[in-house]
Amino acid sequence: MADAGQVLVLAGHFDPTCDLVVEELNRRAVPVFRADMAEFPLRLVLAASLSGGRWHGTLANERRTLDLARVRSVFYRRPTRPRFPEGMSREARKVAETEARWGFGGLLSALPCRWLPPPGKAADAEYKPLQLRVAAEAGLSVPRTLVTNDPDAARDFAEEVDGPLVYKPFFHVRGTAEGRTVAVYANVLRPGDLPHPDIATTAHLFQEWVPKAYEVRLTAVGGRIFAAGIHAGSDAGHVDWRSDYASHTYWVCEPPVDVSAGVLRMLARLGLPYGAFDFVVTPEGEWRFLEVNPSGQYGFIEQATGLPITAAICDYLEGTDR
Repeated sequence: MADAGQVLVLAGHFDPTCDLVVEELNRRAVPVFRADMAEFPLRLVLAASLSGGRWHGTLANERRTLDLARVRSVFYRRPTRPRFPEGMSREARKVAETEARWGFGGLLSALPCRWLPPPGKAADAEYKPLQLRVAAEAGLSVPRTLVTNDPDAARDFAEEVDGPLVYKPFFHVRGTAEGRTVAVYANVLRPGDLPHPDIATTAHLFQEWVPKAYEVRLTAVGGRIFAAGIHAGSDAGHVDWRSDYASHTYWVCEPPVDVSAGVLRMLARLGLPYGAFDFVVTPEGEWRFLEVNPSGQYGFIEQATGLPITAAICDYLEGTDR
């Protein structure tokens, strides 16, 4: 097994989901080199040269050394930013961080191996307007959606929908306020809430509210699909299940054939081997696409349902899924 090459894992030091994958690869005796971008350049040393059309060299920390020519795959799990010496000026730090991104990051992207997910394609796929367009092209059912900074356009959209709307941020909004950790989740708006002058301050995303029988977290890995139904037992969780994990009930479910086909078409068009999809299932049984996270968490689904998602990820990284 060792002759087939190593799996490079790039992740933060505290990442329980990543731990699941590393433990499974260790169980399979697949060599793993785990590092965080935060270790570079103080505790992670890179030396590589181009020869014969390939990069050769090493990536080393105080514990072990990785032969770059033997990397079979990369598991990219939200590594944190490089850290530099305390005494560097702000200007020098900015230059060093840019060089690290384009030099260290660029070298890793040049390795001829599998990535889960490929960072560039994953970054592109984070754009919700792109997701929604590709989902519709792939045959998935997408709620009516408006992106605007025009309060009057929001009012007109509300009148067209003639029912509740959902406002949701384009990206994760988390921070602290008055000493407390806070996050912005989806919110239900009534037509009377619009127009609102704050809409003019930046881009906003509004969607028609989709009635829910339950929701689904569908995880796709290398062509394999794992779907779990989610019932949120609180008012806040019913609007956005991420706001109240404690209220959840989970079960394994089977997506319709056309939904599974649409999911795989969507991933192919986005160039991704992995996606954590969120769907609403209406009382009539229609599956409506909400979003896909190209590096979304899955550990809580596996723990609750027993779906073998970690094994599927390791099959992909090991190359045994072909």
